[in-house]
Amino acid sequence: MLSFRSFATLALLISPIFGLPTKVAVTKVIGDKLQDSYIVKLKNGANKQATLSWLKSQFGAAAVISHDYDPSFLNAFAAKLPAAAIEALGANTDVEYITEDAIFHTHAAMTQKNAPWGLQRINGTAGLKGSDPSKLEYQYTYDENAGDGVDVYVVDTGIYTMHNEFQGRARWGWSYLTKDVLPMGVDGNGHGTHCAGTIGSRAYGVAKKASLIAVQVMSPAGSGLISDIVAGLDWVVKESRASGRPSVVSMSLGGGANPMMDDATNKTIDAGIHVVVAAGNSGDDASSYSPARVERAITVGASTIDDTRASFSCIGSAVDIFAPGQDVISTWIGLPDATNQISGTSMATPHVAGVVAYWLSRYPNLSPPALADKIKQHAVKGTLSGISGDTPNLLLQRPPLEEPHSN
Repeated sequence: MLSFRSFATLALLISPIFGLPTKVAVTKVIGDKLQDSYIVKLKNGANKQATLSWLKSQFGAAAVISHDYDPSFLNAFAAKLPAAAIEALGANTDVEYITEDAIFHTHAAMTQKNAPWGLQRINGTAGLKGSDPSKLEYQYTYDENAGDGVDVYVVDTGIYTMHNEFQGRARWGWSYLTKDVLPMGVDGNGHGTHCAGTIGSRAYGVAKKASLIAVQVMSPAGSGLISDIVAGLDWVVKESRASGRPSVVSMSLGGGANPMMDDATNKTIDAGIHVVVAAGNSGDDASSYSPARVERAITVGASTIDDTRASFSCIGSAVDIFAPGQDVISTWIGLPDATNQISGTSMATPHVAGVVAYWLSRYPNLSPPALADKIKQHAVKGTLSGISGDTPNLLLQRPPLEEPHSN
């Protein structure tokens, strides 16, 4: 087996003829990490001590070895290393992989005792028939790190980011008003703030550690142009690629069937972004509307506290799942502690977007189709009344607490 020094010399000698060998890419961490700290896994049988000696001779005190693992366990070491050392290790054929040193956290289950009814309903299979949706006396048990490391783009009227319940996790992204990034905007309607609250606010949210990003495509009147929505999604795709973080789009909006709206939604999903959309509030077939009819999006109908389909909710095979959508309490505009209780498939959609973010905080590499399947597999089946024909009778549930955590 070649030592690191001899390998590097040989690589320089042969590169004019054969080209440099493929470098090992560093596995990036989703979430917290220790700056400039890495774990280097060598191939079985590789001479680790030769590599460590070379690091010390070349980089001296800049290479700090924190762990030298027993080769019978793992032929690997952990170290704080400068960029030049990582570059050189990536070209070493003895190296199997390099990963950033991540900070893991305990996954304690938390119970909120003053939750809105929608959170308790996605918390277990027991129904709440006859209960009062205006009370904040329901219980929600959840993983304390739900949504951590995940960006949720709320494509809507904006977000009142100064609301206390967002705890500094909400920020502005793109706005139709500037056709560009808007450092601080205004949600003049409240709809987007309400949706963001259900996704990830402290008191009303499903995924309480998610990052919430306002993509303002709708006016204070609650309407917007397709061209602006498409431009907002275009920005989301670029921003998500640049961040490298698992991303969700929540779109509680819609209109008549439109190929451009459908194409933009599909292109967003092609980029690996999980897209959740509202089925619509006209009570008819969701396949008549965009983006609800987009097959690869997760299209959401609305249910009531009595486990019935909300009378306004669209139906049909285009609907993927139902979630609480009638008399939902969440964050509102005007004051840092404002709330409002409103209804719509717009209110059901962010419950699902929150659950998607919850799953992604456990499995950040899940593809949109795979995660959509998980959502359906874990749903409560056959419990809703008012469902018939080809409309799926599936009611949203959060991930099980005992679900193993893995990337």
